[in-house]
Amino acid sequence: MEESVKLLVVDDEDRIRRLLNMYLSREGFEIEEAVDGAEAIEKALANHYDCILLDLMMPEKNGLEVLQELREAKKMTPVILLTAKGEESDRVEGFETGADDYIVKPFSPREVVLRVKAILRRSVSFPDATATNSSKDLVVFPQLTIDHDAHRVTAEGKEVNLTPKEYELLYFLAKSPDKVFDREQLLKEVWHYEFFGDLRTVDTHVKRLREKLSRVSESAAKMIVTVWGVGYKFEVPNE
Repeated sequence: MEESVKLLVVDDEDRIRRLLNMYLSREGFEIEEAVDGAEAIEKALANHYDCILLDLMMPEKNGLEVLQELREAKKMTPVILLTAKGEESDRVEGFETGADDYIVKPFSPREVVLRVKAILRRSVSFPDATATNSSKDLVVFPQLTIDHDAHRVTAEGKEVNLTPKEYELLYFLAKSPDKVFDREQLLKEVWHYEFFGDLRTVDTHVKRLREKLSRVSESAAKMIVTVWGVGYKFEVPNE
């Protein structure tokens, strides 16, 4: 890769850390490791990482506790959870805490590499919409404003605190009002998944996004519309 990309791998199993280190290093990534939650927090707060791979099941301080602390200080750092838990409730809890992706053990190391690369492509520029400001990258609607330069979302004047992936999903949909996207398209365009990806990931993120918007503005939340049997779209209400 042209620039050095720094990753933090957090897992209490030596075997897992060595395996991920080997595969990710082959791709040119700079890897640092942490063996437990306390070390993970210490390193994450003291350094910049382009992505953190975080084991969920660790002694003393588990991955969700670590993620919760990280999100208070590192809101925009992508985090991928690694865990043996595969139930939907566990995925929802991980996303709710602020995870950007979720990989269930046992996993293919190659899949992890692809997931990391997909997360790192999150800064890809989407096509400009008609509702933009010439001096700033803004998407503006009566109920909702997205300042892409600042990665800031406000609904009816109040800021909405979103995880990186929730933000990307909202931004992508809002850039193409009234266009319907199926789940496969959203996985490809927002998560950049070609071969891997659970379609329920999209549903979970839409649910969380609506919930967060509705806490501030019911009107803004209703702009994300389910098209039954197809997928989702961003709908601007007629004033």
